[in-house]
Amino acid sequence: MGLSIAGAGWAKAGHAAVCSYWAHWDQLIIGHHTHRYKIDLNWGALDAHFYPVNDCHEMVQDSKGRIVLLTNDTRNNVIIYDKSGRLLEVWGQGFPGAHGLTLHVENGEDFLYIADNNRHEVIKTTIRGQIVQVFPYPADSGKYESPEQYIPTETAIAPNGDVYVADGYGLQYILHYNAKGELLHVFGGRGEGEAHFDNAHGICLDTRQAGEPSLLITARQQNKLKRFSLSGELQEVIPIPGAFICRPVIHGQQVYCATLRSGSMSQADSGFITILDGADKVISVPGGNEPVYENGLLQPLYQAISVFKHPHDVCVDEDENLYVAQWNSGKTYPIKLIKV
Repeated sequence: MGLSIAGAGWAKAGHAAVCSYWAHWDQLIIGHHTHRYKIDLNWGALDAHFYPVNDCHEMVQDSKGRIVLLTNDTRNNVIIYDKSGRLLEVWGQGFPGAHGLTLHVENGEDFLYIADNNRHEVIKTTIRGQIVQVFPYPADSGKYESPEQYIPTETAIAPNGDVYVADGYGLQYILHYNAKGELLHVFGGRGEGEAHFDNAHGICLDTRQAGEPSLLITARQQNKLKRFSLSGELQEVIPIPGAFICRPVIHGQQVYCATLRSGSMSQADSGFITILDGADKVISVPGGNEPVYENGLLQPLYQAISVFKHPHDVCVDEDENLYVAQWNSGKTYPIKLIKV
């Protein structure tokens, strides 16, 4: 029988991990209820002299089933694997602040949207790396005095091709463009009240409910997900106490969130994965404590075992396996979680 922490009552001292080393990782099972996983620490490991990574920021799966990794090492910003972790292709030397990665299929062709912190812009490329469009610093928005104030972290693409950009490291606005790159609307920003943000780090399109899609947006410093209409009206706030989540990733009816840190943002190496169901309730926390609701309120989440340091994104394949990219984690390659 494999060793499991699913459902176990692990004692904790503060928010430090209860365990920092396991001799048999391949026997360990993490997660809870319907979403439990074995761990492959060696997935995607390459020769760092030839295929280096710095921060592994985000990952997506393309239409061919390949796993696409974005790193801010300009010797190879994009590394493409098959699902077994075998290297297929590398490209990209012009994205020093490569941070956000969104895949969108247009007329049967895959395109990538790269949010670059250092360039202060979003770059649209083909899946082979050819630049086809740039969304520059939004000087015409009336919100910014200089490009340095604008530090985009993520994008979401609507069914009609409209592009939503989250300025998660800048002034916290959500910028709404049409497919031509014309700015249509700006909402959010810093301020009081739930319609504003503190670290609007991630954004995605949510099409799970019948009717018009919505935007699910991270408020990382507030430990919340916030739902907005496509026209920018606040619809719902989803508290996830203790969890500093990067971006929501929707697969089927579930929402998967890489949780950078837990407890407080000063608690290094304290991350895990947070999984919500179709009703936006947390059902599994691989690497973290079992989720508990009391009187309808989720109790604080925290790291229960140090599988991860700083998870920054999670990619979900068709078998519901997870691929976890990490920021500031020793320049390590992604970790694969195999669903059991």
